[in-house]
Amino acid sequence: MFFRNLLQRRYAIPSTRKNNSTIEQLNQNEPGPLISPPNDKKFVRRRELLVQQLRERGIRDEQVLKAISSIPRQKFIDTALESRAYEDSPLPIGFGQTISQPYTVAAQTELLKVRRGNKVLEIGTGSGYQCAVLCELGADVYSVERHDGLYQEARRCLTELGYRPKLKCGDGTKGWSAYAPYDRILVTAGAPVVPEELVRQLAVGGVLVIPVGDQASQVMKRITRVSEDEVEEESFREFKFVPLIGEQGW
Repeated sequence: MFFRNLLQRRYAIPSTRKNNSTIEQLNQNEPGPLISPPNDKKFVRRRELLVQQLRERGIRDEQVLKAISSIPRQKFIDTALESRAYEDSPLPIGFGQTISQPYTVAAQTELLKVRRGNKVLEIGTGSGYQCAVLCELGADVYSVERHDGLYQEARRCLTELGYRPKLKCGDGTKGWSAYAPYDRILVTAGAPVVPEELVRQLAVGGVLVIPVGDQASQVMKRITRVSEDEVEEESFREFKFVPLIGEQGW
C-alpha cells in the first residue's frame, strides 16, 4: 500500500451539541445518470501520462485511475493555465484556494473506498474536480463550498460536463445534516481537529477522510464509525492543504 500506517486507535464519540442552522443554497439540478465528459483529443495523451505517473507513485485502485483518466481537468482551471492542467501539482483557482494535486485527489479517494451508490459528502467543492471524480465512481454526491464565487463556477462546470451532484454554499465544518447520515465524507482542506459534527453525520460503518494538523502540514486521517458511540482512527502520511475555515475549523 502506498501509505504507511502510522497509528490506529479507537475513541468514543462526544455527546451531541446543538448548532445553529444555516441557509442552504442548492444546485437545482437533481441527480441523474452519470455522463462521462467527452475527451478533448489535445489532452488525451497528457491524461494517460498522468495516470501512468499516479500508478508509479503507488495508486492501485483502478476505478480511481479510470475516473481520473475520464475527466478533463483543464475544464476546472483558468484557460491561462491549460498547459499545466496535467502536471501533478496544485494550481490556483482564486479566493486563495487551489485545485488539488492529482496525486492528492487520487490518494484521498483511494483511502475513502468509494462504492457505487454510496452517499458521499464532500467538504470543500473548490473547482469541482474532486466532486467529478466522486461522481465518476458512481457516488451520490453532496458537496459544500464556503466561497460563493467558487460554488457558482463549480456548479456551472459540473453541469456543463453532465454531472448532477447536490451543491450547497455554506460552512462545511458543520456538514450537511439535512441529508445525513453519509456512507463516506471527504474533507479537502486542512483541519486543526476532526469536526465533531462531521463524525455525527457519518453512518455506522461509514468512512471519513480528512487532513488534520497545523496550517503548515497535516496528517491524513481515516475515521471509521464502528458503532453509534465509537470510531476507529487511522493516520497516514503528511500532506499540505489550504486551511479548513469555519465554526469547527480554523
